[in-house]
This record gives sequence, C-alpha cells and structure tokens, in this order.
Amino acid sequence: MARIAHPTNLELQALTVLWRRGPSTVADIHELLADGKTRAYTTVLTVMQNLEHKKLVKRTPVGRAHVYETAYPREQVIAQAATAFVANTFGGSLEEAVLAIISTGIFTPDEKTNIERKLEQHTTMAAKKTAKKVAAKPAKKAVKQVAKKAPAKKAVAKKAPAKKAAAKKAPAKKVAKKAAKKVANSAKKAPAKKVAKKPVAKKAAPVKKVAAVKKAAPAKKAVAKKAPAKKVAKSAVKKAPAKKVAKKAAKKAAKK
Repeated sequence: MARIAHPTNLELQALTVLWRRGPSTVADIHELLADGKTRAYTTVLTVMQNLEHKKLVKRTPVGRAHVYETAYPREQVIAQAATAFVANTFGGSLEEAVLAIISTGIFTPDEKTNIERKLEQHTTMAAKKTAKKVAAKPAKKAVKQVAKKAPAKKAVAKKAPAKKAAAKKAPAKKVAKKAAKKVANSAKKAPAKKVAKKPVAKKAAPVKKVAAVKKAAPAKKAVAKKAPAKKVAKSAVKKAPAKKVAKKAAKKAAKK
C-alpha cells in the first residue's frame, strides 16, 4: 500500500468536510470547518491548494468556481493519522490513547452502542487473523522447503533448451556429414574408374595388334608363296604365243 502524505490539523478538518458533504467549493469548506474559528477565505484556499499538492484531493473547474473532492477514503487516511498519533503521543499504547479520548467527553447512548459493536468486530477480526497466521506457518515451511528444491528444477529447465538447441542442430550436422561422405566416395571412385579404363585400353591394344599381325602375316606369306605360281603362269602366257607362232610357221612350211 502506498504511503499517504500526512495532513495537518486544519487540512484534516477540510478533509472531514469533504467526507461528510462530498465535493465542495472553498466557500463551503470555509463555512463548515469543525473548530468554528474565524478564518479568511484565502487561508482556506491555501489549505485546499496544499491538499491538492499532497494529492489528497482532486480539483475540478466548474464555471468560475473550483470543486474539490477527496482522493482517498476516510478510513485509509484516518488509520494512518491515528497510528501516527498513538505512536507519537502515547508511545504506541492504544489503551492510553483510548482512555485519553474517552476522558475528553461523555458518550451518548448511540455512540456507546456503536463503540461496543466496533470493539466486538475488532475482536473477531483479530481472532481470525491470529488463526490464519497459525495455519499459515506450516504452509510457509512447506513453501520454503519447496523453494529450496526449486532451484534444482530451474537449473534443469535452463539446461533443457540447450538440449533442444542441440537437437535442432543435429539434423544439419547429419546432412553435412552425408554430403561429405558422398563427395568423398565420388572422389575415391572417380580416380579408380579412370585408372581402370586406361590400363584396360593399353593392354587390350597390344593383344589386338598381335592378333592382327599374326593373322596378317600368314596371309602375306601365303600370298608370297603363291606369287611364284602367278609369275610362272605369266611366263607361260608369254611363252605360249612363241609356240603358236612356231606351229603356224611349221604348218605353212609343210603346205609349201
């Protein structure tokens, strides 16, 4: 709860008028101050300006006049002022403060009844608060024990995102490894193919050449062997006309 600025005695009187009457002008407050002393209008105006500065009242322009209303309920302001009064005047003794207030005058029957009713309510509320505190003590101990163990859970929770991050990065690493393996395998296989093709080509060529030479050589030899027969035939052809010429000559000679 935010602390409220402490009002002076005269400021409390002005606030009391607003709590009882509601939103009022400076003139209304000037007439209804509780102590009944004669004061100038400007004095009350200064009081209201101070209350506005302390944020205890709010001001609203209405025509030429200014209407003031309280910013806090009576109970909240009075409780703070009464606590300060008891602490500063009676050393914090509530009993002495109450007795001092009673000694200032005589209660009317209605006031006495209201006070008795408030005392009963106060006693009941105090008993409930005490019971809540007693019941809350074991709960607080349990909360403290849980709080001590909680940091370990928080630490685990903090580490969990790292695992998730690693899990997210893992697929990328796997893809990179697969790509690297493919490149390595292709690099290894490529030279092997080239080496395999070249030796085969070099070795195959000699075989073909040898086979061709071997096959070709006998053919040439055979041609070489047959070549004399052709020469003989040619020579025979060349000699054949000479014989015919000799025969013709012999026939002609015989006829003559």
